[in-house]
Amino acid sequence: MINKRKIEENIFRCFMMAATFVVVGTLAFILVTICIKGLPALSLDMLIKTPKGGYYIGKEGGILNAILGSIVLGIGATFLALIISLPLVFYLNLYVKKKSTFALLVRFFLDVLWGIPSIVYGAFGFTLMVFLGLRASLLAGIVTVALLIIPIMSRSMDEVLKLIPFELKEASFALGSTRLETAVKVIFRQALPGIVTATLIAFGRGIGDAAAVLFTASFTDSLPYSLFKPVATLPLAIFFQLGTPFPEVQERGYASALVLTGIIFLISIFARILSKKFSKRVIK
Repeated sequence: MINKRKIEENIFRCFMMAATFVVVGTLAFILVTICIKGLPALSLDMLIKTPKGGYYIGKEGGILNAILGSIVLGIGATFLALIISLPLVFYLNLYVKKKSTFALLVRFFLDVLWGIPSIVYGAFGFTLMVFLGLRASLLAGIVTVALLIIPIMSRSMDEVLKLIPFELKEASFALGSTRLETAVKVIFRQALPGIVTATLIAFGRGIGDAAAVLFTASFTDSLPYSLFKPVATLPLAIFFQLGTPFPEVQERGYASALVLTGIIFLISIFARILSKKFSKRVIK
């Protein structure tokens, strides 16, 4: 029996090591590829200039429009998703019984929405635009990306709130606090590290998506200056550059991918730092 258990343990340990190797190896391969192909084309001009005429056939210019467009679109979509997700998860965890049918259905539908491909959100956003008589714009992109990240943000925050001790809520109620006061002054304070992390993860997911904004935000060589005008994004800039037959432009596409990866990397680090900072106030 002991030998059988050891054999099973060794087998599963090998599976875990293999899975870890696949994940780390894939990440390393992606990073090495975009660094080797993108670093030679990366320059200051590329980061601080907008595309000039003929940029996508190898002429001068940069991707500043796509960098700023992605950041503005990501911030707008994250803010919109936050003002919807935060009240939703607090309602599910404070005002609704844990095992109620309503709560189970809401969580089930959020899980389903999480698994829907982003191109479907793009198609839905485009249909909504046509119905409302809107054109491809920054606003349409913000709404579409917000719909995409609401399930991600909501379910992440929901799992965080589930980890808060039930006794803490009961103690707050026993002291005469209302549900709203408990949510704002007690639960929100305890869940803040997880809420910040979920928000930044959703932001990173939003700025890295191309399919959801392909038909809704469109693309432009101009800097973002209006909610009702098209906006450029880094994923689409990468897509367009890698789709050209010019090797020089393709190298710029890898450089753009390196910039986007760097932004996501900085967001991840920032999320860790903020989570660690706010965790000092959490009662364990």
